[in-house]
Amino acid sequence: MRIEEMEEQVELAKKRKKKRKIIIITVVSILVIIGAVVTSFLLLPKKEVKVEERKEQQEEVEIKNLEIVDLKSKKRPIAVMIDNNTGRNNNNSHAGLQESFLNYEIIVEGGLTRIMALFKDKDVSLIGPVRSSRHYFLDYALESEAIYAHFGWSTYAENDIKSLKVNNINGLYLSAPYWRDKTIAAPHNVFTTTEKLYEAAEKEGYELEHEDWKLLDYSYDEVNFEAESTEETNPAQVANTVTLRYSNAQTRSYQYDNERKVYLRFMNGAPHNDKTTKEQLNYKNIIIMIVRNETLDSYGRQDLDTVGSGDGYYITNGYSRAIKWQKKSRRDKTTYTYLDGTKVNVNDGNTFIQVLPPTYGPEIS
Repeated sequence: MRIEEMEEQVELAKKRKKKRKIIIITVVSILVIIGAVVTSFLLLPKKEVKVEERKEQQEEVEIKNLEIVDLKSKKRPIAVMIDNNTGRNNNNSHAGLQESFLNYEIIVEGGLTRIMALFKDKDVSLIGPVRSSRHYFLDYALESEAIYAHFGWSTYAENDIKSLKVNNINGLYLSAPYWRDKTIAAPHNVFTTTEKLYEAAEKEGYELEHEDWKLLDYSYDEVNFEAESTEETNPAQVANTVTLRYSNAQTRSYQYDNERKVYLRFMNGAPHNDKTTKEQLNYKNIIIMIVRNETLDSYGRQDLDTVGSGDGYYITNGYSRAIKWQKKSRRDKTTYTYLDGTKVNVNDGNTFIQVLPPTYGPEIS
């Protein structure tokens, strides 16, 4: 090899070595810069959320939670048949009706009434007096996917409970959840608790959860008809006093308490008080359903046209508006709409549904 060629190769090798050195220095420099940027970002002080902002965020979360029921809970309600013919002191004999989130009162034989109270997500230590089933109450228990608690049944109810395969806890066969208060005359002395009923339901193998238990549409914002009183098609009416006649012997009424924004309940003109606290029962919402009834037998047992449609009223915060109810089948949910077809959203609070015969119209003033 000539000397000139050897010198050229040596020079070329030097250039390659110098180029590699430049590349290495460049890569290292880039890595150092990236490391510095990352370190600076991590060491930057975190942006603090102002107290006011945190409070607003919490309020936004809290406003989506109802007080009357837990919409996130899938726990099935328990529907309990309540005696409403408890003798001379019947206005002070009911336990649990203030803790129930939903109640129904419906006519039975003899012009009397019976109540079905629904409980959910609350530990209620005294409920009663518990009485026997009537078949049309099943339609309103089924629409809330409720486990049905009762002590005895009519023949019609017995047949329907079996044919409809209603998850029920009958005190005639399952005595564990119930006990008798011997200081009270039978049959008006049977009581129970939510804990005992759920325990019995679990032993019977009933499902304790269901996705579709909710019946009413609750409003997160206060429903106030006073602001809507100028509506021409369905104006709101003042409802400070509500009187409902079930028969010549049975009248229910409510008086609006403006300070507490609830309705105080009366039976036959006397305050309806809780057995334990002695305080008068009160409710945020009243729904009146006009439902046709007829007598089935010589004993006077009733039947109701629960499936179909009819008129009614939604009453809250001192005002009333006319509504329509509709139920497509015994298992389907009853829907409530205003006269223009928009759905009824009820206030966050306990509700009493008065299923009223058409014989006597409600008096609202």
